[in-house]
Amino acid sequence: MNKNDSIYQTIAEASNSLKIKLIKQLGNDDKNQIIELSKELGPIFGNDAILTISNIDKYFNKNTYPFIAEFNNHIIGFIIGVPLEIFSEESWSHYDVNLGKNNTIYTYIYLIKKNYRKQGGYSKTLKMIYLNWAKKRGYKFITGHVIKGLSEKFSPKTEVIKIFPSWYGQNEPYEYYRRPL
Repeated sequence: MNKNDSIYQTIAEASNSLKIKLIKQLGNDDKNQIIELSKELGPIFGNDAILTISNIDKYFNKNTYPFIAEFNNHIIGFIIGVPLEIFSEESWSHYDVNLGKNNTIYTYIYLIKKNYRKQGGYSKTLKMIYLNWAKKRGYKFITGHVIKGLSEKFSPKTEVIKIFPSWYGQNEPYEYYRRPL
């Protein structure tokens, strides 16, 4: 085992060469693929959203739950869940009545490569496996920040906790949502 190899647990495998893996330790080869994929975040959220060699470990570490979607041995997407309590110093987290209850996962980043978003159900599969995994671990809720109105497409039981008119330099309002598992 060398630093180029990731340590992961395969959570699901489909007959169409799709694998969903929970990353325990991110190796250099996978880091490079994820950094390249994260460049798709730039036009949407600005260049500060792009992962780099100097900040990627902030998102892929022992305190996070990073899942990758792999198709034909290439990373086509990832989703990163973080226990809400990790954000206890952030003012927005105090709007959540579940802060301190250890029952909520915050979805930090969710990205599928552009040319895979509308085909094959890759995006839905990654999200479904992430949600099921969290539920099996005893989490009761998933939360996150999305562009205002987007959470209406989630589960009918999803509720908007707070709308932020400005979210880290974005020119659109964002909503903090909570979705029961």
